[in-house]
Amino acid sequence: MGWLSTHVLDTANGCPAANLEIVLWRVSTQEGNPTGSPTRMDYQHLKTVKTNQDGRTEAPLLEGEAFQVGNYEIVFAVGDYFTQLAKDGASSLPSPYPFLDVVPIRFGIADASAHYHVPLLVSPWSYSTYRGS
Repeated sequence: MGWLSTHVLDTANGCPAANLEIVLWRVSTQEGNPTGSPTRMDYQHLKTVKTNQDGRTEAPLLEGEAFQVGNYEIVFAVGDYFTQLAKDGASSLPSPYPFLDVVPIRFGIADASAHYHVPLLVSPWSYSTYRGS
């Protein structure tokens, strides 16, 4: 059986992003017009977790029977993370309002026997991701 994992690196401060909230959703489209284009996205909440001191979750986001082929979205609460760092004096943000608030990453799982890893490299102003290993 495959599994889904993630980790978050704070590139502005050069460290793992600890205590960052992550919400995982399963996403499906509902067909509703004659052209067949999606008219509505349905979101099923699967999990809400926070990263540990290493910027990782304590357990895979999905594994076992829950790990299925389909479309998913991970929403990273980076605005809250950077705002809290500024309040704690651990970051020198120029404003209490980071440019980025939430970072949603929508992706597909095509092989339920594979490991899917979705890392996020983030600063208050930019982010990048890729399919990791």
